[in-house]
Amino acid sequence: MKENVQLKITKGIFLVPIVFVLGIWFIYWVEIYFSFNFNKYGVFPRDLLGLRGVFLTHFIHSDTKHLLNNSIPLFVLLLSLFYFYKGIAYQVLLYGAIASGFLTWVFARESYHIGASGIVYLLFSFIFFSGMIRKHYRLVAVSLIVIFLYGSMIWYVFPIKDGMSWEGHLSGLLVGLSCAIFYRKKGLVQEEHQYTQTEFDLLFDEKGNYVPKDIEKESNAVSK
Repeated sequence: MKENVQLKITKGIFLVPIVFVLGIWFIYWVEIYFSFNFNKYGVFPRDLLGLRGVFLTHFIHSDTKHLLNNSIPLFVLLLSLFYFYKGIAYQVLLYGAIASGFLTWVFARESYHIGASGIVYLLFSFIFFSGMIRKHYRLVAVSLIVIFLYGSMIWYVFPIKDGMSWEGHLSGLLVGLSCAIFYRKKGLVQEEHQYTQTEFDLLFDEKGNYVPKDIEKESNAVSK
């Protein structure tokens, strides 16, 4: 019953995915329509002013292709997060986004790092590793679906493509794993089997010998 309550479909699970995706598209529209360039608000590593990008980078994209590549997996993974992990979804998203941005600021190369791909990798990593760690059959199934759909993303945590923030991807992946470990006992978990004694079990003694109740009563009476 508890599991059915946790996995109940509500309107709330669609709210954040829809608002987030529409929000980044609106920001991109504002940038194009008014001829703004928000790239300077991204993460610029080890620069005090560049630290503001820790909070802003996830909403800024370089072009339409960049935005499209992030929008679909972002919506799917956010939907999965808020459905299967609704009790901790906001914490994972908020703390994970800040942590992945800060980690990028700490070790990435000196360049502006922008885009929601850090969150995409955060969610991908969290959902995959959470299912594997918790070993709940539903969550394991979700992990396998996620790795099937987006497993190829793992290659982009390495510097294999110019102009792509592999550091942001790696940061999201590492933070997602950390969140999966930290929150491993929150929400759905694989419950250990609880042994319950039945009347059949009472027909055997501690050594496993068959001892019907009437014989057991007689032996107790004689011993008295």
